[in-house]
Amino acid sequence: MAKKFKIKKGDQVMVIAGDDKGKTGEVLQVLTKKDAVIVAGCKIAKKAVKPSEQNKEGGFANVEMPIHISNVKKVEG
Repeated sequence: MAKKFKIKKGDQVMVIAGDDKGKTGEVLQVLTKKDAVIVAGCKIAKKAVKPSEQNKEGGFANVEMPIHISNVKKVEG
């Protein structure tokens, strides 16, 4: 049976725990299997990127990482 969350893609949420505590942002993705959400502008990590057709240089890219759903709360308005 699928899990149900009160937070959906596109909702505005506030981070209530962790390094980004107090930041607000939009939910980009809900990961039901991991009980996590990806919030725009929160929990940024640098990921190594190999050179490819689109990115000739390679290097590093800033990527949003998942935050456990218990560490965010929905913001009304």
